[in-house]
Amino acid sequence: MVERISVLGSTGSIGVQTLDVAKNLNIKVDGLSANKNIELLEKQAREFKPSIVAVMDENRAAVLRARLKDTSIKVEHGIEGLKKVASVESAQTVVTSIVGIAGLVPTMEAIKSGKNIALANKETLVTAGSIVMAEAQKRKVEILPVDSEHSAIFQSLMGNNIEDVSKIILTASGGPFRGRKRDELNNVSVKEALKHPNWSMGSKITIDSATMMNKGLEVIEARWLFDIPLDRIEVLIHPQSIIHSMVEYKDGAIMAQLGSPDMRVPIQLALTYPKRLTNSFSKLDLLKNNSLTFESPDVETFPCLKLAYEALRIGGTMPAVLNAANEEAVRLFLEEKIGFLEIPRIIEKVMESHSVMSVPDLDAIIEMDLWARDRVKEMNYN
Repeated sequence: MVERISVLGSTGSIGVQTLDVAKNLNIKVDGLSANKNIELLEKQAREFKPSIVAVMDENRAAVLRARLKDTSIKVEHGIEGLKKVASVESAQTVVTSIVGIAGLVPTMEAIKSGKNIALANKETLVTAGSIVMAEAQKRKVEILPVDSEHSAIFQSLMGNNIEDVSKIILTASGGPFRGRKRDELNNVSVKEALKHPNWSMGSKITIDSATMMNKGLEVIEARWLFDIPLDRIEVLIHPQSIIHSMVEYKDGAIMAQLGSPDMRVPIQLALTYPKRLTNSFSKLDLLKNNSLTFESPDVETFPCLKLAYEALRIGGTMPAVLNAANEEAVRLFLEEKIGFLEIPRIIEKVMESHSVMSVPDLDAIIEMDLWARDRVKEMNYN
């Protein structure tokens, strides 16, 4: 079990739940970072007393520094600040829960510093999977999944050989619009899209769930995390969100991990592995949840899943372009500047205009991320 951690993205949904787990397990928190929410970050800093905190904006960092002047906590800002939080010497594991590609550089910094990674930032592997996994292998660093689906796969692989795996099956709730057809989604509101039926998550990931892009990103992440080829990764709609994912073996046996939809369970496992510890989290009652159903995903109504498979098939810089275009399109939707169905249309347009670099380095991936964002901005939705 880990004794000391840093948390990147501590004020987000996963970050807050991570600190809850750390408190329950008496894990020392040595570093915290946030994007904008300095009010919550200050509260967390005073409670957990890390040696360093960071925020992206320099002005907010100055305000936070003034608020924490009665403490010995160091306040940093920008990407360099995030890198310092990610590499703080005393931490053994870094929980990366920053949303989007913003988590890539600090996660790489943590790996290069020899930290194990509790990975909740799927975009790190979506955009730079081969580079990240190669660096982790080189540094002998463990990457333990925090996403409930990837944690389920990780658990379903325990005690078995990866060579015996026939396929992995990622389950998806289907989001708030499951069962609707394309013409029924023309006028859906942001408020409707943010009403996830099972999970309480941040706004960006909730919209990704509504479009099915979240599951597409998870497919790409799974490919790198478990070294499984594209044609052996399947997605099934499972509205109850009780089976978090499954692994099918070549003899026909299927291993599944079940549990209540509570992110603290996979977070705790990532911090205590290989041990399992008692907690007070909600437990699954099979008598009350005695109906488990499955459907095929509707990729015609929700084409983002199909676009993610295509980006992974093409490879190179295309997954980074897919991710960047999606982040920008989701931002525009949340700002009510585009309709729900415009999200996949924008992503597809950007992908179609991209000249793929087959074997990019980290700088090229970041450059193509910026290129894709500029392409969306050129469409004049802002």
